[in-house]
Amino acid sequence: MDWQELTDLTRGQQFVVERVRLAGSGVVVEGQFEPPQLAQLGVDDQVFVAAFVRSHGSIKEMERIFGVSYPTIKSRLNRIAEHLDFVDTDPAPTGADVVDRLRRGEISVEEALAELEKSR
Repeated sequence: MDWQELTDLTRGQQFVVERVRLAGSGVVVEGQFEPPQLAQLGVDDQVFVAAFVRSHGSIKEMERIFGVSYPTIKSRLNRIAEHLDFVDTDPAPTGADVVDRLRRGEISVEEALAELEKSR
C-alpha cells in the first residue's frame, strides 16, 4: 500500500503507524509512530506540494501547471502551510553558546550581553 492509498483510506482522519519493516533487511520495528506531516495532507495537497517543489517554487509555473491564477496558488499554499509545523532554522543561541563564543574571542562582552538580552 502506498501513501496515496493510505490517505484515501483514512479520509483526513488522524492515524498512527504501529509497525515498520525495513525492506532491505527485513527488520521490523513496532511502536507508535506519527506519519510525516506531508503524509498527513490529503492526496490533492500532496500532489500540489510535489508540483511546487518540482517547479522550484515558481508560482508562475504552478499557474501554468494547474491553470489557475496567482491568488489561487497563494491561497492554497497558505492553507497547506497552516497544517505544517515549521522548524526554526535560526534558533536563538543558548547562554552557554554565547559564553563559549566570548571565551574564544569571537564576540565582545557588549555583543555577548546584547545576544543574551535578545534571547530572554
